[in-house]
Parts: sequence; C-alpha cells; structure tokens
Amino acid sequence: MRIALGVEYCGTAFRGWQSQAGGGTVQDALESALAEIAGRPVGVLCAGRTHATHQVVHFDATVDRPATAWVRGVNSNLPEGVAVRWAQPVDGEFHARFSARGRRYRYLLLNRPQRPGLWQGRVGWFHWPLDLAAMQDACVRLQGEHDFSAFRAAQCQAKSPIKHMSSASVRQCGNMFVFDFEASAFLHHMVRNLVGTLIAIGKGGRAPGWVDELLLAGDRREAAPTFSPDGLYFRGPVYEAHWGLPDPDDDFLDGLTA
Repeated sequence: MRIALGVEYCGTAFRGWQSQAGGGTVQDALESALAEIAGRPVGVLCAGRTHATHQVVHFDATVDRPATAWVRGVNSNLPEGVAVRWAQPVDGEFHARFSARGRRYRYLLLNRPQRPGLWQGRVGWFHWPLDLAAMQDACVRLQGEHDFSAFRAAQCQAKSPIKHMSSASVRQCGNMFVFDFEASAFLHHMVRNLVGTLIAIGKGGRAPGWVDELLLAGDRREAAPTFSPDGLYFRGPVYEAHWGLPDPDDDFLDGLTA
C-alpha cells in the first residue's frame, strides 16, 4: 500500500532534508519515526527539500495501519521542528515528486531598520524602505514561460532553464513582505535570486522593466545577488485533482506583523 504524507518542518535544527551519513536530517528523522510504526525500515521520497509548510512525501507500507497511526503515532516519535499533518492512501502510480505538475514557494521578508530578533533565521531582512507597487509591477513581468537563466545558480543541474511561472506576487502585511511564486518547476536558487532582484527594484535602484531585460539577456551576472535563505519556505507541490490529496490550507504568517 502506498501512503502519502503531508509534512511541515523547520530545517534550522537539521542538516538539510536528504539523508546523510551520520544522520541529523529531516529525512532521517521521518524515516526513523515511520519505522517505529511500520515495524521495519521505511524509505520516503519527497517533492522538495527546503523548509516546508506543506511538504509531500510517499512511501510503500507492507503493514496496514490506520491514518491516525501514520499521523499521531509518527509525530510521537519525531523530534521538535518536524510534524506530519496528514496521511492518505494513494494509487500505486502516485509519486510525490514526479506526479507534481507545479510547485509553490513563499519568501518572508522583514522590512524595518532593526534586524530580526524573535524571527531570526526564519525571515529574510532588509533595512531600507521598499516600494510595494514597483515590486508588484516586476512580479507581473515574471509570469508566463521564460528562460530564467538570469536567476539560475551556476551549480544548477536542471536540463532546461525554461520554466512556466503561473503566478508571482508580493504583498505587504505590516512590516513583513510576503513573496509567493508558483511555477512548473524551479531552478537552483531561483526563488532567492528572484527575491534579490525584486528587492533591488523595491529600493529604487532599478525600474520594474529591468526584469524584462534580465529575462531576455539570460545572464546571471547581470541580476542581483542571491538573497538570504532564511525566509524561504516550500509551500507544497501542485497535483492534479484526481489524486485526491489535501490542498495546503495554511496561510503562513498572513496578516501577521513583526
């Protein structure tokens, strides 16, 4: 039986997502907790690897357990900073990564003169005032199918830099700016590179039309530097409705001021 799980975690206490020699990763913690319920080793496959409000993984279970066991039972064996939100049997053809038709990311940016204290490590920070309207104008220009080479890290292993950005937006909640992106797929560091460029526009250093120039030029050296990883969150993959999986119901930090 194939089981899909919805998982959230803060990666700051772990050595990343993917299992490593010596342990200490989110995947190691989750597989260990699942093994306690399954009574045997369990390997999971996922749809993304960053801090997540709605990660989706799947695994093949050889024992029959109620959904509550895969949620409450697994959570009782997980360390702080990671939790299973839901569990659901799925068709054997389902794959957490390859069945996804898109992915969603959110970046949280604290915009005030003082650096974060309470939110240290969980939000990006920029101290100069930002022009929301200019950044919103630039976001519109990112939508559609483009060559995103200007926002691609040198170590990116994607076969093609051409991706379809179905939505890109930014809004302001008090002194927090919330950037949301949904695309068919993302290049390595693409979201952080986009945020860095949008901030450069927001502070008045560039006009929104700079985005059009960068997309046409396809030169990473011309875009803004990669921004801090602290505010980046994976909000979940996008699946076709026939898989019957829960849609993310979180509005992480919506309306919250810091």
